[in-house]
Amino acid sequence: MNWLAVALAGAAAAAVLWLFWRQRGSFGRGWLYLLTLIPAVMLGHALARIGADKLAVKPWLYFMQAGGLALAFVIPALWLAGARHGVAQRELACDSAAFLSAYLAMGAAFYFFG
Repeated sequence: MNWLAVALAGAAAAAVLWLFWRQRGSFGRGWLYLLTLIPAVMLGHALARIGADKLAVKPWLYFMQAGGLALAFVIPALWLAGARHGVAQRELACDSAAFLSAYLAMGAAFYFFG
């Protein structure tokens, strides 16, 4: 597993989320980076299991894996939790776009540095 790519993927995701949420002041950048490292490690592990040879032939797998995690797990969980707590659908849609963008940024970091 490429630990440099993991660190950069976490930073890329944190930067994207910070750009979406900077006006709300939701998290400090330090906390955001620590929290984005967890999925970056998981994605790095998944990509390492796929293998460098296969990723070289099929580079779209970086983005498919990253976006798939966001679309299949993160965004539905976000909507379920938001619905339970009465969060406005517009806010959930913005947060969904933020997370999808952050996960795709992780995929891009792994693509360029992996």
